[in-house]
Amino acid sequence: MFGISDEGSFVVAILIFLAIPGPGNLALLAATGKGGVRSGLAATCGVIAGDQVLLWLAVAGLSAVLINYPSLYSSVKWMGAAYLLGLGYSLFNSKPGDAPVLSMKSDHYFRQGLFITVLNPKAIVFYMAFFPLFVDPAVHQGWVTFGFMAATIAGLTFLYGLLIVVLVHYLAERVRANPMMAVMLNKAAGVLLIAFGLKLAFFK
Repeated sequence: MFGISDEGSFVVAILIFLAIPGPGNLALLAATGKGGVRSGLAATCGVIAGDQVLLWLAVAGLSAVLINYPSLYSSVKWMGAAYLLGLGYSLFNSKPGDAPVLSMKSDHYFRQGLFITVLNPKAIVFYMAFFPLFVDPAVHQGWVTFGFMAATIAGLTFLYGLLIVVLVHYLAERVRANPMMAVMLNKAAGVLLIAFGLKLAFFK
């Protein structure tokens, strides 16, 4: 359908990639834990928006530009790394009673999810390599095919985010009863974000 060679495998591959731990998943966890379902869904929409920006840039060939102009790639990569490191440091150093590291306003969570996703130039290259695996050259319909793939990714990401948000919100009610547990979770999230930032900065 719409020029996709194997829709079932395409959907399964997307779900697997969504489930891999990464900054986007941490953004959903942090947003839901701090601001509830509304903020978690706002972060989910931010991740979706960031993904759409990156995948359409990939379709337009920006990945080739990033590969051929290393300085541009490095600039975006270091911006993303700095953002993740700063957020991770703030989470790791949070203490009981501190103001939330992330604002309680849901529009802030949207931007959080958007920035964490967009400031990862590797994702553009990933999409450029990922799409051809499922495009059937014989029946490819150009922008229609890519549009259907983009819509599928957005829909699956929203459903995945909704599931994560509901589960985390359920667990967060119990975590709030134990402030020390909340601090430990913040530190764990901070360490993971710092690790992702270092990986983005120093590893290809």
